[in-house]
Amino acid sequence: MLLKEIFEWTKSIIFALIVVFIFNIFFGITTVYNTSMIPTLVEKNMLFISKIAKIENGDIVTFETEIKLTKMDIQTLSPIKRLFVSEDTNKNLIKRVIGIPGDKVEIADGEVFVNDVKLNESYINTVTMGDIYIEEIPMDEYFMMGDNRAVSLDSRSNIVGLVAKEKIIGEAVIRFWPIFDFEIF
Repeated sequence: MLLKEIFEWTKSIIFALIVVFIFNIFFGITTVYNTSMIPTLVEKNMLFISKIAKIENGDIVTFETEIKLTKMDIQTLSPIKRLFVSEDTNKNLIKRVIGIPGDKVEIADGEVFVNDVKLNESYINTVTMGDIYIEEIPMDEYFMMGDNRAVSLDSRSNIVGLVAKEKIIGEAVIRFWPIFDFEIF
């Protein structure tokens, strides 16, 4: 009897591990830790991300940077996440895709143009600072900006610059926390 119970528990645990493994191949979960995507995303929003989605203009994505986490960054993390990071860990950012490979991107006088068409950016409520001109985004690179342009560290900065395709972790597909802000992107 005991052996049968142990066998059943083992099967259940193995099945659960397989489900989690498969989920992590195609999907992930991330938390918003800063204000660079206000008003679309705010601190402590939790998102499901798709690791297999085709990245297109307007998508919200998370990506790895060369920027290292600071002590202050680490203090904002949950106690469990703190166990897995250090000051040598690269920081992940969440931004909106403005330009994809082959696109021409221009920012002039606070206006954003992609392929000579002015973007209608109803999702921003701050001025877009900085003049940028990129004749053509190279293959496998992307131009990203936060929705809160006044404080966003993004592709306008030399610190971030264009984001390589292999650095993109995934596209935000669902905001599931807080529950009352549930949204499918």
